[in-house]
Amino acid sequence: MSTVEIDVFEMRLDDAVKRIQACQGEKQVDSCSKCEHFIGCEERNAYIKAVYDSMSKGETGGFEF
Repeated sequence: MSTVEIDVFEMRLDDAVKRIQACQGEKQVDSCSKCEHFIGCEERNAYIKAVYDSMSKGETGGFEF
């Protein structure tokens, strides 16, 4: 896998982090779990997907923690 491909996953994660932090700031919470929209939140789901994709680098299957 090339560095360019890895950078795409990292850039997506960085973007997701910024969006989730902005959302938390707007809602004046320091954690998604304290938000009334915690369950089913699209922003949170996108963040979780970005974290997983960053860890797996787009490969399917499991990965070691």
